[in-house]
Amino acid sequence: MQLPLGTGTIDVSLPECTVDTAIPAGGTAVDVRPAAERAVADPHGPHIGEIVDPDDAVAIVVTDVTRATPDDVLLDVLLGALDSCGVVHEQISVVLGLGLHRPMTDEEIAAELGSHADLVQNHDSDATVTVGQVDGIDIEINRTVAAADTVLATGMVEPHQYAGFSGGAKTVVIGAGGESQIGYTHGPGLLSQDGTRIGRIEDNPFRDFLDRAGDLAGPDFCINVTHGPQGFLGVEAGQPRDVVATLAATARGALASEVDGGYDAVIAGIGAPKDANLYQATRAATYVALGDHNPLRDGGRIVVPATLPEGAGDGTGEQRFKRWLESASDAESLYREMREGYEPGAQRAFVLARVLQNAEVWMTNSQHPELIEDCLMHAADIPEEAIEPGSRVLVVPDAINTLLR
Repeated sequence: MQLPLGTGTIDVSLPECTVDTAIPAGGTAVDVRPAAERAVADPHGPHIGEIVDPDDAVAIVVTDVTRATPDDVLLDVLLGALDSCGVVHEQISVVLGLGLHRPMTDEEIAAELGSHADLVQNHDSDATVTVGQVDGIDIEINRTVAAADTVLATGMVEPHQYAGFSGGAKTVVIGAGGESQIGYTHGPGLLSQDGTRIGRIEDNPFRDFLDRAGDLAGPDFCINVTHGPQGFLGVEAGQPRDVVATLAATARGALASEVDGGYDAVIAGIGAPKDANLYQATRAATYVALGDHNPLRDGGRIVVPATLPEGAGDGTGEQRFKRWLESASDAESLYREMREGYEPGAQRAFVLARVLQNAEVWMTNSQHPELIEDCLMHAADIPEEAIEPGSRVLVVPDAINTLLR
């Protein structure tokens, strides 16, 4: 079998094991612009003309470069709909939903949003106002967005480690939000709950918090897409909860793979760019173990081929992740300590510690085996060395884009 490694692939052979493979069903790509126009014309809930008044100040929050959203097309369709409502160019502001990510450059903005770049401003998480509270947590929102009469948003509904699926209210609440709700949603109180997991929006406390915060902050109307290996698979518009639910169902149909449980080992493929550093590559393991269905037996192994040319990663979050893991003696004590709180960016160490309490994580083919061993995991040269003979093995060639059910 072939698995991704960096920008290429490796061959893996396990003749002494029983091997199953999880391959998603796939979907049919759509042409985004006509699909977006249809979605806005036939939305979930009120039409945009019933939400926006001609004299409204309108803020549109769009995704940043960390999402593969076709924001240029979606924004163009929204601006066309606003023009039909009598809303002119000068009444509209476009805010890049950066969350705590770096600002986008002028060149990136021009490449992302083309002729509409003059409307765009980077979100600054330090320049927010409080618009209310949810569960005692201040909801801090970008000043331009908070001052708008109507808030619109684009978004990408794709599997998300915590929210189940991204998109909907998340573009505004997190993308145009402040450290109050970002810190809370990525803290141990929510991330330790069983319902907080990839692929699940029902009974997911992270998603529930986002949706209720969205009732305060917006969006009043959103247009979102979902995607898979085949391309963009659907476009929906209207009320955020309904948009997310509909596109999540589309994504599940394309990305889901039905598997049994009780596997001794799961080989989780990831490849470039996610295998560039340890922080990102561990997503393959946590997506497997903390998905809607964990196929691994208690004490089993997750094996991730990853090159790791950047080591742990150079960013603040990556270095905090590394320090927490290196300083821990075992996963159980690390998890207990982090339950008391941690700094922003360290949440991946907390999530990984949650997995390591019940499973071993092995990284193979890496340039930094000593780093892996220092971070509570195991290193091997090739996947075959990490799998015990006679094991029952599940191979997930694309762990990030496969929902195990």
